[in-house]
Amino acid sequence: MSNNIQLHKNDLPDDLKLGNIIAVDGEFMGLNVRRDPLCLIQISSGKSDAHIVQFDRKNYNSPNLTKLLSDETVTKIFHYGRADMAHIKHYLKIDIENIECTKLQSKIARSYSDSHGLKNLVFEFCNKSLDKRQGSSDWNKDIDELTDKQLEYAAGDVLYLHQIREKLNLMLARESRADIAAHCFAFLPTQSQLDLEGFADINIF
Repeated sequence: MSNNIQLHKNDLPDDLKLGNIIAVDGEFMGLNVRRDPLCLIQISSGKSDAHIVQFDRKNYNSPNLTKLLSDETVTKIFHYGRADMAHIKHYLKIDIENIECTKLQSKIARSYSDSHGLKNLVFEFCNKSLDKRQGSSDWNKDIDELTDKQLEYAAGDVLYLHQIREKLNLMLARESRADIAAHCFAFLPTQSQLDLEGFADINIF
């Protein structure tokens, strides 16, 4: 495992400073929020680092992490933030504001493509190939049972988001679509709440 990937049990360290723009992702056992527990949260400051928190799933007591995620002055970059935010809201009992989502950015900016997955964006904007084979794996293991490949996969979900966000924001500005993207970001907390209320498979519009 790379030295830039740090695994933490239950919470982030007290003295960790990650700046005011962070990339965030989560790993869970599936997409059914109430059935499939939140197992990990990954965070990157954009400096080739990844801090991975594995939770105590009996209480999800992570005060440093929840303070960071709840801080409205910190921009949080997600990819497909809708799923991560629903799990975070349900298990960590917090609301997240000041969000940007690279999947939404891509759909609005990259109208020339129908491929908006993280793997596609990493390849186009960072010239890297992500190995997504570990995505469908058991994240509910004890901390010492997680493999280096699992941790590298989890880190890969946040390591490139700052760079992708920056390039997509330039495209959004160029195409005069930044405002509509911002409105979509602002709706994400409501969309996550709709998902939790049982409307995940219903197009309410």
